[in-house]
Amino acid sequence: MMYDVIIIGGGVTGCAILNELSKYQLKTLLLEKEEDVCSGTSKANSAIIHAGFDAKNGTLKAKLNVRGAELIKQLSEDLHFSYLNNGSMVLCFDEEQIDGLKELYERGVNNGVKDLEIIDGDRARELEPHLSKDVVAALYAPTAAIVCPFDMTIAFAENAILNGSEIKLNTEVKTIERVDDYYLINNEYQSKCIVNAAGLYGDKIHNLLFNDDLKLTPRKGDYCLFDKEIGNLVSHTLFQLPTALGKGVLVTPTVHGNLLVGPSATDIEDKEFTATTKEDLNMIIQKGKLSVDNIPMNKVITSFSGLRSRPQNKDFIIRSLDNNYYEAIGIESPGLSSAPAIAEMISEMIVNDLKPSRNDNYANKREDFKRLADMDINERAKLIRENPLYGNIICRCEEISEGEIVDVINRPLRATSLDAIKRRVRAGMGRCQGGFCMPKVMEILARELNVDILEINKNNSKSKLLERRLYEKV
Repeated sequence: MMYDVIIIGGGVTGCAILNELSKYQLKTLLLEKEEDVCSGTSKANSAIIHAGFDAKNGTLKAKLNVRGAELIKQLSEDLHFSYLNNGSMVLCFDEEQIDGLKELYERGVNNGVKDLEIIDGDRARELEPHLSKDVVAALYAPTAAIVCPFDMTIAFAENAILNGSEIKLNTEVKTIERVDDYYLINNEYQSKCIVNAAGLYGDKIHNLLFNDDLKLTPRKGDYCLFDKEIGNLVSHTLFQLPTALGKGVLVTPTVHGNLLVGPSATDIEDKEFTATTKEDLNMIIQKGKLSVDNIPMNKVITSFSGLRSRPQNKDFIIRSLDNNYYEAIGIESPGLSSAPAIAEMISEMIVNDLKPSRNDNYANKREDFKRLADMDINERAKLIRENPLYGNIICRCEEISEGEIVDVINRPLRATSLDAIKRRVRAGMGRCQGGFCMPKVMEILARELNVDILEINKNNSKSKLLERRLYEKV
């Protein structure tokens, strides 16, 4: 089958591009090597929508961060993903380094960031009562926000499917050939255009077609996630002014009510190494305590790490090359913030080349998941009367019902693994980290997918959970 466009990579960048292209009469397919979208860099990051003062003037990062942040609020309302405009502060701990705040301020103004302000330590502590007494000044950016990166990526993907686009999971791109006037991928998929949005593996995809030996370096960041019990310790995202000792770490609330501290920043070679290390976790804990007094470390419920791709030129690589080949790779921070603007940029290139008609039937609204935890008692009662499965609580920590789990298994982009369920409805995200609900979720998955429970994985096919039965039910 011939496609107009094939996108390689199902992270937030690839899914945003897929959704943007679904506004046109194009036959578009996204290929993702994992069992779900949002399985790489997009699943493990700080979830920050940056205001846009950090990127150097004139870079793609600067241009696309500000534009992307402007788009995301409306997109969150249209596509129903979690978003909170909580603002951010960059903290300064030394009077002699306030010039560093002024430099960020000027950079932000030149980038087009609105309402930036340098405030003194007392004003900063009025906004954040638990802020360290050592903070002498801060750059305040009220336009900064936080999102759920899973929600955002899945919303783009589902909306694209509803508008006629296709997604093929568990499909790793191993070969690409140029045949006449089209591309042949894995000797199976044909397309007039290719968009390389393959994240950490963007260099591998590039090098299948070009001989310039492009390299993207994985940069690992470790995080600590805290229980919701202390999720209100801070309300803003708190950065630290970079010093000779390093860039520092952030302390931020999450849209779901937790507290997040991190990340570290370690360049590695292994693109699959996501284990946390004692050294990095100790480092982010100590640096986090510089910003906020008395962070209760006994409230950590999990730690995790994510990998982002570090390009050699330290800017996004977004371009059109020969024969309708396009790239959106090297998308490190502020990639999440920039995703809708990157999608606009790539889409404009493709539309200029292929000149498709608009999709007059494009729907920019997506129905949200039903979320029991967000409903009042009357709404819950009504929903349970309509479908009793919503009255059976499976995940106690996050108040997730069987009805919610069944819903996301049967939506246009099916959840087929434990992690896919977790990303959509948060079953297993709470204090016990799945200790109570995991067996129940596996049973529901097996039933709804009509497969043996031994086939249910944590995520991809390499993450088998059950080896064999000890006995059969009589």
